[in-house]
Amino acid sequence: MENFFVGRSLCVIDDFNINERAFLFEKVKTLKKAMGENDKKVLDEFRINDPDFGIYEVFLEDSTRTKESFRNAAKFHLTKVSELVASNSSFNKGESYSDTFNTLAGYSNSIFIIRSKVEGVCAHLENQCAQFAKRNELARKPSFINAGDGKHEHPTQELLDEYTFLEDNNFNYDEIHLALVGDLFHGRTVHSKANGLKLFKKVKIDLVAPVELAMPETYLNTMKENGFDVTIYSSIEEYLESGKVANKWYFTRPQLERMGEQILKRQAQLRASITFRKEFLTKLPENTKFYHPLPRHKLTPTIPTFLDKTSLNGWEKQSINGMYVRIVLLGMLGGALGKDFDETLAKKESYIDEEYIFKIDAKNKTKKKKDYSEGVNPIDNGIVIDHICKGDSPKEIREHMALISKIIELDDERGGEWVSCGSDNKYKGILFRPGTKTFTRKELKRLAAIAPGCTLNIIKDHIVVEKYRTTMPPRIYNFENLCCKNEACISNPSQGEGVEAMFYRTKDHKFICSYCGKAHSFKEIFKTNN
Repeated sequence: MENFFVGRSLCVIDDFNINERAFLFEKVKTLKKAMGENDKKVLDEFRINDPDFGIYEVFLEDSTRTKESFRNAAKFHLTKVSELVASNSSFNKGESYSDTFNTLAGYSNSIFIIRSKVEGVCAHLENQCAQFAKRNELARKPSFINAGDGKHEHPTQELLDEYTFLEDNNFNYDEIHLALVGDLFHGRTVHSKANGLKLFKKVKIDLVAPVELAMPETYLNTMKENGFDVTIYSSIEEYLESGKVANKWYFTRPQLERMGEQILKRQAQLRASITFRKEFLTKLPENTKFYHPLPRHKLTPTIPTFLDKTSLNGWEKQSINGMYVRIVLLGMLGGALGKDFDETLAKKESYIDEEYIFKIDAKNKTKKKKDYSEGVNPIDNGIVIDHICKGDSPKEIREHMALISKIIELDDERGGEWVSCGSDNKYKGILFRPGTKTFTRKELKRLAAIAPGCTLNIIKDHIVVEKYRTTMPPRIYNFENLCCKNEACISNPSQGEGVEAMFYRTKDHKFICSYCGKAHSFKEIFKTNN
């Protein structure tokens, strides 16, 4: 019987939990030892060893190390290894991702390694190709490995980084103190660490970058939610002066060319703030190691080449570990490894299916007319939506009420909107429509998504006959008006893939896109135009 890793995908680092990664790392340790001793018997136990098993590299963005690392890892397995040449591919003819990869899956290809500027591609394809495989009774459900998607994540880089940290930590999972230095805004390798470093029981993170290159709020909040101790510094010089310096530093290459002319005019200053200099050497703790996902910029490297022959050099071993880690990952997804894994350790967090629409008993309401707010006359029959965006400014409330009216399809009906100020001096919105409007369960869900915290009153003959209170839904999907605002996301309409947007709620009451990980407020997840 095949192990349960077969058909799994690695779209983000959290797709493998801590126990699964620890299992992978133990296999990597064994593989490295066997490689060093040329122990062919052990090495053969790691191989898929099936010439009909297809592994497909699809690099739609330039890469050297990741691509060649995967290519060599795939060849180790003695399988069929193919490559889609992006310049000659059907993507240039306007074909969708799902059509392309469904076709390739039909040619006995079981693992796809994808790098793309479009974020969330693997998560989308995992679902689409699973359905394709089921419809067409394919022998295997295809697996997808994210080899880097835009500014989102790079989970296999995170795996090899974690393995290298552990190796230099005598495989102690208790704690890590890590400085992330460089372009934290664009760096998908550091974004993967927001969840990846949960591998360690205690995590202290120092973020070293000027404000222009700072860690995006989404990932910063995730680190804090995960219990990481996070401190922020604007430069290496400021960091070293703090006297609380990590013994592991992870550098990234600044991608200033993405940030416009104003940033490029200041590039010398920005690069200087995140580039290590000789005079800093005496301020480092003992046994410090530097890491880098590579490549370094040949003219302006954040880790200068004079450090290559020093004990600080951890990036070369880190790079070599990439092939070992990817050999093991492919072996697990291909069924050669994993049968000895205890599946009870594979539990994953699931979405909480909690209620967020609450019907309030309205039986005891009298026919006494009530003013809902100053200037708003009570209506005989219709609906009143109260407590909209409480605490926001009147301008913000009015703008959002216009969107609510559009999304729940009240634009063509009589009525109006009002902004009121309560006894607590907080503003709130009130939307009212006379008539006989009723709400289905789906419409109530839509209302809860676009106006969490509101109260819906359905009025008949002056009496509130139905009353609902809403909270923020744990998940939002299957609404045609939903839209991730990240134009690089596979679900954004600009990509033309027809992927329905999906979001889940965070602890700080934001909606995170299920594909690209971008955080939105509830006001941002619906289309504002047709």
